[in-house]
Amino acid sequence: MATEIRGGRSRRLSKHALLIVCGVVMLYPLLWMVSSSAKPTETIFRDPSIWPTELDLSNYVDGWTALEYPFHHYLINSAVIAILAVAGNLISCSLAAYAFARLEFRGRKIFFAMMLATLMLPVHVLIVPQYVLFAQLDWINTNLPLVVPKFLAHDAFFIFLMVQFIRGLPKELDEAARIDGCGHIRIYWRIVMPLSIPALATSAVFTFIWTWNDFFSQLIFLTDPELWTMPVALRSFMDGQGETAWGQLFAMSIVGLAPIFGFFLAGQRYLTQGIATTGFR
Repeated sequence: MATEIRGGRSRRLSKHALLIVCGVVMLYPLLWMVSSSAKPTETIFRDPSIWPTELDLSNYVDGWTALEYPFHHYLINSAVIAILAVAGNLISCSLAAYAFARLEFRGRKIFFAMMLATLMLPVHVLIVPQYVLFAQLDWINTNLPLVVPKFLAHDAFFIFLMVQFIRGLPKELDEAARIDGCGHIRIYWRIVMPLSIPALATSAVFTFIWTWNDFFSQLIFLTDPELWTMPVALRSFMDGQGETAWGQLFAMSIVGLAPIFGFFLAGQRYLTQGIATTGFR
């Protein structure tokens, strides 16, 4: 018995040691970037260690004012787009998910399958027709191409996520609400949405992270430096024909990562619950 207990402890210790090693390996690039942001630019690639021998925080000061506008200007632009994208996805995708999960209408399964099929289309296939459409609407160089589609249930992944969650809610709650005189709008708002907070929080976290880190779409649709977001602004630190300001680039990258960590930490308990309780039903 004692031998089995010792063997079990050894296996657990081995698993934890392996996980710690894997975690350190995965975190090393981030730790190296944090360390490099506090090094003089000329020593970044000469000293690959994560412990800077010479601490230099001037990269943060210089990087903040290195571009045409202060860096907080680009952070605000990113925050506006990300917050509107979160609001749009939560409203439109939850409404679409409620329709697919609770309403009976002709062609529901076909439309649901067509929606899922759009998940296989990469953004590079869609960007050209989207650009042509938005150019005809005179939306280029505005935030509208990045925000308006979110209010039109554009992201099929979040619709599918919420559909699977809503299907797991007892339909007896809907029937009881109908007896009390509730229609679909009140059932959606008073019953389904409060019970779907884990799925909504999961959608909010992923939408915020994906929108905040989105570089390709924002680079295509935003050409005026005044409208640039944080990822597009970071590109300006890289000069293909000259010397790249690596220290300032790493420093502002760390600043740009802070909102993501904050948003993730605020919603992590709902994120875990939303993913764990969403399955194929």
